[in-house]
Amino acid sequence: MPHLDRYGVSLYYEDAGEGPPILLSHGFSATSRMWADQTEAFAASHRVVTWDMRGHGQTKGPDEQSGHSEAETVADMVALLDARGIDEAVVGGLSLGGYMSLAFYNAHPDRVRALMLFDTGPGYRNPEARAKWNEHAEKWATTLEQDGLAAFETMGTDEMRADWHESADGLAKAARGMLAQFDSAVLESLPNIDVPTLVLVGENDKSFIAPTDFMTKKIPNAQKVVIPDAGHAANMHNPADFNAAVLEFLAGLPDA
Repeated sequence: MPHLDRYGVSLYYEDAGEGPPILLSHGFSATSRMWADQTEAFAASHRVVTWDMRGHGQTKGPDEQSGHSEAETVADMVALLDARGIDEAVVGGLSLGGYMSLAFYNAHPDRVRALMLFDTGPGYRNPEARAKWNEHAEKWATTLEQDGLAAFETMGTDEMRADWHESADGLAKAARGMLAQFDSAVLESLPNIDVPTLVLVGENDKSFIAPTDFMTKKIPNAQKVVIPDAGHAANMHNPADFNAAVLEFLAGLPDA
């Protein structure tokens, strides 16, 4: 299995297909396995790189809580692109992976050909709203610490699979350091995005309809797509319509 060593952290990744590259990042408590239907569909015309974030799947994060953060995740994404010889990619992700894709663009806009934001949001400007979100992240962390991977039986959804993970400890650290929000820098950066952006949401993903509309309004060159018969994991609930929407977006991009 391919891994990239980054200062002692062994990042699991997969690299399939040929053509313009795409980097896809999964949601919290999911793994690169959630992209199986997309890799199969996109690899016919694109190079598709997927990976397991720190604490997820086959990537074991460091023992220190500080090693699980937005900054380290963005640096991991840079390292993956560098290791695969990719200067510029279409960068996309679902939920936490979508937020990290925005953070990646904010830090490295020169590495991004286009953005794809699936069932995600840009964080919070309001400190009270951010605190409420962080309570949710902390609940995940404490439940994982108390119940281990059995926490998925009460808190998991379709894209959250206990059998995709080796340890609950890394997921707990990821919840506190990567799922939790600490400022509004990513949200404030939206008007500065100057690459084509696909903002996609499942029609039944009620919690992320408003963030989708907000990002579509704030990002200058954004287009919104709603996937029917799909919830938060739109790519898993309705892969046919999801893949068609993404491939149409990719086909409309300017030549690399």
